[in-house]
Amino acid sequence: MEFKSREIAVVIIIFNRYNMKKILTIVGLACLSLFIVSCEKETEGISHETNYAVFDLQGGNTIFHTLGEPFVDPGYSAKENGQNVDVAFSISSLYNGLNTVDGNTPDVYTISYTAKNSDGYEASTSREVYVFNTGDMVNSIEGLYTSTVVRNGSSGAQYTDMEYIFITKTGDNTYSISCGIGGYYQFGRAYGVDYSAPATVVANSIPSNDFSFEQFSVGTFGGAVDITSLTVDPSSKTIIFTSVWDSGYEFVVTLKQVQI
Repeated sequence: MEFKSREIAVVIIIFNRYNMKKILTIVGLACLSLFIVSCEKETEGISHETNYAVFDLQGGNTIFHTLGEPFVDPGYSAKENGQNVDVAFSISSLYNGLNTVDGNTPDVYTISYTAKNSDGYEASTSREVYVFNTGDMVNSIEGLYTSTVVRNGSSGAQYTDMEYIFITKTGDNTYSISCGIGGYYQFGRAYGVDYSAPATVVANSIPSNDFSFEQFSVGTFGGAVDITSLTVDPSSKTIIFTSVWDSGYEFVVTLKQVQI
């Protein structure tokens, strides 16, 4: 059979197009295979598991410590996959800016512990040490207290049993309250210590509920606050006082002494 030159040319073009698709497909698959192999080689050995240090704090994460007694850390350790690792620690105090736990200074001390594993990854934990003296509520109102606050007749769960208010003795009959509005903004609103309101109370006679008060302010907010009344109930270990802020707020604070 004879073909004209034009017919031959058409057949050749069709053949070339068909084979070109096959060639391109084969080349594409080959390139993809090379890319996958290359990626496998580049990522080989990069991914692996790491074990962070696990801490063991003897004595727990919260320690109540009696004022006047030297503090000794009850112990701590950390392990990586069952093996002991070195632990570093640092200390800070909330009210006095101390970097060690002073058994003679009422405060809340935070001890932070850190440890690195063999890969250099750091883990940390902490505990709080509360140093305070507990008064008998007849001769002394010193102590650590939970606080419940009603502001202008309104309260809520976040203002109930807040932890903690310090009352410390600063003179023969003089006491410092770490927050004269019961920690409403410091703890209830979680604004922090800059929004506490330190207050001073003079106990003329605790059994007679005879007290004198000094005007104070509310941390960063400022303003003037006056305690208008304070009642101590030794049987229930509670103190109830009312503070009036010139910003238009009245705080009724109920403090419950922590017993250790």
